[in-house]
Amino acid sequence: MEFNKVLIDWYLKNSRELPWRKTKKPYNIWLSEIMLQQTRVAQGLPYYLRFIEAFPTVFDLANADEENVLKLWQGLGYYSRARNLHFTAKYIANDLNGKFPNTYKGLLKLKGVGDYTASAIASICFNEAAAVVDGNVYRVLARYYGVDTAINSAKGIKEFKELAQQAIDADRIGIYNQAIMDFGAIQCKPKSPDCTVCPLNESCVALEKSKVDVLPVKEKKLKVKKRFFNYLVLNTNNKTILKKREGKGIWEGLFEFPLIETSKSIQVEELISNEEFVGFFPNDTKIKLFNSKDIVHKLSHQHLHTKFWIVEGKTTNQQVVNWDNIDTYPVPILIHNFLNEYKTSKN
Repeated sequence: MEFNKVLIDWYLKNSRELPWRKTKKPYNIWLSEIMLQQTRVAQGLPYYLRFIEAFPTVFDLANADEENVLKLWQGLGYYSRARNLHFTAKYIANDLNGKFPNTYKGLLKLKGVGDYTASAIASICFNEAAAVVDGNVYRVLARYYGVDTAINSAKGIKEFKELAQQAIDADRIGIYNQAIMDFGAIQCKPKSPDCTVCPLNESCVALEKSKVDVLPVKEKKLKVKKRFFNYLVLNTNNKTILKKREGKGIWEGLFEFPLIETSKSIQVEELISNEEFVGFFPNDTKIKLFNSKDIVHKLSHQHLHTKFWIVEGKTTNQQVVNWDNIDTYPVPILIHNFLNEYKTSKN
């Protein structure tokens, strides 16, 4: 049984109908692959369609305002992807006359483009024999060949890349790469795959050795850090405060309410005696907690335990905006969800 030919035959019968598969334009493929990093297709598809409508070419994306790009990206998370996307679009439009590099090595030089994305674009758009390796591919290869090396270890990354390269169909590389990714997403699923209908079940090592549930192997994750956020939501005379996040931390370039981070979950007495709070609201204020329980927003290596405090009073802060315009600002999904609930509660 030829592994790659079985996958391609399966793909030709079972492939998903996706808009970026109707073209080989590097811009479209690049956009879809960046969006789908750490994102399910069902979640990423609406974003892709909105981006293509707003920015049909790399020149349109390059000429866009960063805040507009971040606003359209809002909810996808990992916002560094959006900033890198915008940076690279400007580089391609202005320095490369709108033409993407046509080799794996050339694509790797683009900001925000790693091994997987470079391999996908090179193979699909330029027929270069470069194997893709993503979570779906790791899973298919680990199970089929019975590889128990940790996929998130240096040794595993190298071993699986070499194995993926050996398994390709060089004559149909673009189709093969899409086939193995779809096969991992649809057939060889992370949990409870139906191995009885799998076209590879007669030669799958994991199935033979009853290891489907334990492969692929991952090294233990880093310890998750707890952080405690207190957002101060001004609501006076239809005005509030929004600040743009600076620095290289989470949500760089997005807007948020004034934030006081504490070492633990706090009550109102501790909040109003905090120096930062007094700095924002030096005079008499009315304050009310919006959410009775902390909202826990989970990121990859940190959990944000969040309180939203509604504040009425005067502020010395200059970054005051009208509530009617708040939807025009790109904000983290945590704040976006709060705003939806807050508006509903006022109606």
